[in-house]
Amino acid sequence: MPDLSPLYALIVHLLPFECMQARFMQQAMAGLLLLAPMAAAMGIMVVNFRMSFFADAISHSAFAGVALGLLFSVDPNWTMPAFGLLVGLGIMLMQRHSNLASDTVIGVFFSAMVAFGLAMVSRDRSLARDLQRFLYGDILTISDGQILCLMALFAVLMSFQAMSYNHLLYIGLNPSLAKAHRIRVAAHQYIFAGLLSLIVMFSVQAVGVLLVTALLVVPAAAARNVARSAGSMFWWALLVGISSAITGLLISAQDWARTATGATIILVACGWFLISMVFAAHRGKQTA
Repeated sequence: MPDLSPLYALIVHLLPFECMQARFMQQAMAGLLLLAPMAAAMGIMVVNFRMSFFADAISHSAFAGVALGLLFSVDPNWTMPAFGLLVGLGIMLMQRHSNLASDTVIGVFFSAMVAFGLAMVSRDRSLARDLQRFLYGDILTISDGQILCLMALFAVLMSFQAMSYNHLLYIGLNPSLAKAHRIRVAAHQYIFAGLLSLIVMFSVQAVGVLLVTALLVVPAAAARNVARSAGSMFWWALLVGISSAITGLLISAQDWARTATGATIILVACGWFLISMVFAAHRGKQTA
């Protein structure tokens, strides 16, 4: 396994706070610096195309993925993203080959995954204790192996965004017209669903099942309030996501705070959103 010590040393150099001297804090910061921009970038499409319910369904499939891993003595950190990926691709497949509305298809998968997860847990009551950390999230337990996986996912996602950002916007506005312009709609949709599913699963460890959708939606919503174009919205979302992750982790580590890291990150992002609302309202008055 590659040595990540130089990365951690760089983090300590850039953020010379006392709390950052601990290795688990350095690992947590490295994970968040990779995860936050990915969640913000994908959140733009989630907000623009009203896919928050999709992300919610994927996040709740984490229970089933974790339960399967614990029942069959497989590391849940691997079964959870694998199961989430299958669920995400399954939802997209059903949406493309069904006459049902998208929210109906997602609702069916959502219900099935929650019920399946609860059924697995009910077989062994001791599993409930292990599932709690996935319910609330704990980025402080991230390992070097997971950080390396996030690095690989980061490279794939940002390459996909660079090549397909405009195509995804086009598909979201009018899939039929995008197909007429020789855009590979199906391929883009499946890749997007797969990448979003993996990001949601990794985000579960950072902020928990209950706050995954917020990690995707809030930075993108704040960016939408202040951005003047689709391109600038991307950079604003990254700024809000990264700054919220850094600030939230540092605040949660302070003796006067001692709050859950995931919840603190989301609260900071919501603060950004409130500021963006004030800015949007002021700009609206100026242009009125």
